[in-house]
Amino acid sequence: MTTSAPGRLYPADLARTASVGLRTRRMRAALSALGIAIGVAAMVAVLGLSASSQAGLLAEIDKLGTNLLKVSPGQQLGGGDAKLPVEAPSMIARVGPVETVQSTGKTEAMAYRSPHIPSINTNSITVNATSLDLPDAVRTTVAQGRYLNAATAKQPVAVLGSAAAGRLGIAKIHPGARIWVGGQWFYIVGILNSATLTPEIDSSVLVGYPAAQKYLHFDGHPSTVYVRADTDQVTDVQGVLAATANPQNPDQVSVSKPSAALVARAATKSALNGLFLGLGAVALLVGGIGVANTMVISVLERRSEIGLRRALGATKGNIRIQFLSEAVLLAALGGVVGVALGVVSTAVFAQVKGWATVVPTLAWGGGLGAAIAIGAIAGLLPALRAARMQPTEALRIS
Repeated sequence: MTTSAPGRLYPADLARTASVGLRTRRMRAALSALGIAIGVAAMVAVLGLSASSQAGLLAEIDKLGTNLLKVSPGQQLGGGDAKLPVEAPSMIARVGPVETVQSTGKTEAMAYRSPHIPSINTNSITVNATSLDLPDAVRTTVAQGRYLNAATAKQPVAVLGSAAAGRLGIAKIHPGARIWVGGQWFYIVGILNSATLTPEIDSSVLVGYPAAQKYLHFDGHPSTVYVRADTDQVTDVQGVLAATANPQNPDQVSVSKPSAALVARAATKSALNGLFLGLGAVALLVGGIGVANTMVISVLERRSEIGLRRALGATKGNIRIQFLSEAVLLAALGGVVGVALGVVSTAVFAQVKGWATVVPTLAWGGGLGAAIAIGAIAGLLPALRAARMQPTEALRIS
């Protein structure tokens, strides 16, 4: 015949005993678990939304292509702004792995809705000369109207970037619509969709190179050259672009990869995320205090139960593990509810934004683990206090 070791509690018995206090004081337990749930939900949602937004941005970058390179002028040795040669786009186009070369050139002109607008109200809009296939190179499309062609590129005609159109108050193109550019009227023929990889295009008024030279005193030097290269040879092309664009002064040429900057930005944790994580941690701490308070009161209210169990043979270890398990169970329930709320919040918001729903293991696993750890810490002191009670003292009626 096998006998159990004295004072030993099997897991099933321990779980049943630990749940007694929660089942008999449901409202108090629910309110205590709520603080834990709010803290965990905040942490899971913040980390989940951050991961989902990064996944959405990376997916958009992959769709737009990671083979776009930007060539722009750097600084002269004396500190002034350098210029790209007028021939830079045509020279870059001769590089074997290069697929597409388009360019823009910044003019000194300003754009306004009418000549009556004060000149200081520029709305951060730039006026750029542009080549004719720019939208394909930067992976954007025409939202309204049409883009420039060989004929309109010679006339006082403009296409607006998405942000420039909004700042000028132009939501729709009407026949004869025009804006005041460089001291004369330019007719609007199109509005572009947002260009994710090249946000400078969004805030631009684009005119043809010939029109910019004829009407806006443009000198013909490109300020940015957009290069699409063979995906497998982007790094090699990037290495020769500076010398190709300006053979005499390659050190005065800057070459960048817009997608790399966006990937780095996607991997950067924002201060706002840190703020919300801090708030979640505070809520979790408050929840832990609530659990501790619940357990302290539970020990005081259940003195007779503790005394009776001790009188019937329960050891100090049995009492200690019972109340500690009750605190852990209470925190774990709050943690599970918090994880569920955080995951649902992440899924709903990601669905609205069109992102893939991503909840990192660190988010739900860390949140649940933190809840259990806080529950154990919060329940440790009440559990030790309950275990130290003598049977006679616990059973004494005050």
